[in-house]
Amino acid sequence: TLDDIHTTLAHGIRWDSDDDTRLNIMMAYGRDGILNRSEISDVSEYVLSLSGRAGDQEAAARGSEVFASQCVACHGEDGAGNQELGAPNLTDAIWLYGGDKQAIVETVSNGRSGVMPAWNERLSEGTINSLTLFVYSLGGGEK
Repeated sequence: TLDDIHTTLAHGIRWDSDDDTRLNIMMAYGRDGILNRSEISDVSEYVLSLSGRAGDQEAAARGSEVFASQCVACHGEDGAGNQELGAPNLTDAIWLYGGDKQAIVETVSNGRSGVMPAWNERLSEGTINSLTLFVYSLGGGEK
């Protein structure tokens, strides 16, 4: 929504100096010992399969079980993500950190927690409103 986009622009994502910042985190499944290397490899193949790119169908099948137990809560059963949680759609071709297997393994292993600054102290309210409308006009994150 326009309000959601405005809030993100004004208050950022994981921005320490703003109490109204949006918060979310991608867990570090490998680093924290939640999944082993083969499970991470398999679930990465499954993630690739969600956008029709898996190379190893047997690994992707095994990875679907890992995905169901570890990833569905944020990314949904179909992998389409949950914007409110900051969980991206895994079925499209938009990959912020790279969409090849190595990048996906890195993400699953070590998590992600990028930061977007709050712009409310740097930009005028009018500029933030204009940017809000611009982002919304681009689709606002919608399909």
